[in-house]
Amino acid sequence: MNLDEYREAIDRTDREIIRLLQERQELAEKIGEKKRACGVGAYFPAREEALLRRLENLASPRLPRASLRAIYREIISLSVGAQMGRPVAYLGPEGTYTQQAALKNFGSSVMLAAMRTIADVFAAVERGEAAYGVIPVENSTEGAVVHSLDMLAETDLKIVAQVYLDIEHCLMGRGRIEDVRRVLSKDIALAQCREWLQRNLPEAALIAVESTAEAVRRAAEEEGSAAVAGAVAATLYAVPVLAHSVQDKRDNTTRFLVIGAKANPSSSGYEEKTSLVLSLKHEPGSLQKALQPLSTHGLNLTRIESRPNRKKAWEYFFFIDVIGHWDDAKLQSAMAELRESCHFVKWLGSYPNIAH
Repeated sequence: MNLDEYREAIDRTDREIIRLLQERQELAEKIGEKKRACGVGAYFPAREEALLRRLENLASPRLPRASLRAIYREIISLSVGAQMGRPVAYLGPEGTYTQQAALKNFGSSVMLAAMRTIADVFAAVERGEAAYGVIPVENSTEGAVVHSLDMLAETDLKIVAQVYLDIEHCLMGRGRIEDVRRVLSKDIALAQCREWLQRNLPEAALIAVESTAEAVRRAAEEEGSAAVAGAVAATLYAVPVLAHSVQDKRDNTTRFLVIGAKANPSSSGYEEKTSLVLSLKHEPGSLQKALQPLSTHGLNLTRIESRPNRKKAWEYFFFIDVIGHWDDAKLQSAMAELRESCHFVKWLGSYPNIAH
């Protein structure tokens, strides 16, 4: 075939791909109707991951796995967006790392709604204004996002998925770096750049604001101010980058959680993680007693974090992640024993232990 004939063949292939995508979307919409009639949610991360892995196994060298996954991430996004009917709330404004995590997890065809605070994300999902919410929960350098932990302890929402995002901070502002007198960002982002800022801007005041994107917006307007945020925000708000990779550790990763009104059922074929919050009795060895059932039943504890109880002075919550689903017999047996040494045990959710 000559060049024109090859191009005509590609055009025919594209038309067939579009026809099949339209057919797939019609099927997805019918599935959505069935789900709504049964009161079933639109988003099942384990099923999505199973589909993506099955498709990756069909890939050839001419269509690399990563490329195929990216293509189908958007095809699935189109289907889920049609079924969901409501947006996914995230910590805004536009340009935050949380928005990037939401896009990574849901794709660009699911509607997103920016919220001013983490509490607003929870409220939007609780009121049914958003189908799901995305919140930051911990950073590999600086640990827990305490506002998220506090809200998880108080809400009836459930964790349904987790998302990991590599974080590269930039310093951005409209002036020269030597003229920066104030550096704005979210508190945990400033903490991740503490050593760099001390070396390079020792006289600058560090000011915590509600989000990294809000910091960029203010830096664009305030003389002498700069922001710590991602390069996406710099492009979005047209603010020049003064320095790249200002985080103290190169392997800087933030874990985000997807929260929803209903818990996901257990799924076969994937390791699952369960998140809990405990309140211990005031007696010697109470933490050891609480954790012993996990060891006795062979359960792998992957994380423990303490936070003050905001409603009772000098009492603490313990946030725990353990491998297994809440409905697993071993975990239920451990929980029955654990309740004997705790004021309460609250299930925060079970979800695929996938670091995608």
